[in-house]
Amino acid sequence: MMSYPAFKQLLLTSALTIGALTSLDAAATTLRIGTEGAYPPFNYVTPDGQLAGFDVEIGKALCQQMQADCSFVAQDWDGIIPALQAGKYDVILASMFITEQRKQQVSFTEPYYKAAMTFVTHKEDAISDFSPSALAGKVIGAQSSTTQADYIAKVYPDAELRLYPTQDEANLDMVNGRLDLMVGDLLPMMEWTTKTKDGDCCTLAGQLITDPTYVGEGVGMAVRKTDDALRQQLNQALDAIVANGTYKTINDKYFPINILTLK
Repeated sequence: MMSYPAFKQLLLTSALTIGALTSLDAAATTLRIGTEGAYPPFNYVTPDGQLAGFDVEIGKALCQQMQADCSFVAQDWDGIIPALQAGKYDVILASMFITEQRKQQVSFTEPYYKAAMTFVTHKEDAISDFSPSALAGKVIGAQSSTTQADYIAKVYPDAELRLYPTQDEANLDMVNGRLDLMVGDLLPMMEWTTKTKDGDCCTLAGQLITDPTYVGEGVGMAVRKTDDALRQQLNQALDAIVANGTYKTINDKYFPINILTLK
């Protein structure tokens, strides 16, 4: 027969074990997703203050597939990786290029869409030569802390680089003639120049920029390096929503091409 002290210790151990399992279950079904909220059509804030866009809808679909209770957190781009590392959220889903430099800080899922960058020029300028010598002295804009900014700084050292906290702010200076041209991600620049009144000022130009040094391996979700199980769960959920057609439904709502293939 078990002694009372031993029985008491058994009850305590069982309670702790059940508590730990409950905590693990809760963690497994709760996911905080960080996104920028200033990068339409991928992520933006609606007039009533809600986060919306392609990234957000993909996040919701992944959560439904994983049977996870998800919440979304808006975070300025400059601090989006530090905030992940500080535990403000569990995954970044914000159209982030998978690059070697970022891999030093975070772990990425498989790409959830392919990436390319593009030049944006004023329609009346008809710039056709995008060589470093031809753009020397030109004022080129980009969002700060992005691979677009890295590309301009490296390839066009004799141009004047102007950086902005958000793409919207860069777009505004383009509209107002403070920039000669911009470099931005293909899909949001396509959206801006073809579907918005302000973007009617401008057009995509030149060859697409697909150098893996700058566009990486595509666009992925980022997690802390210690969260490999979560990374694998996200990959499995992504495969599932592609296979069951959910991804295509969301894709077609926002884009005229399949952004998994850029075709």
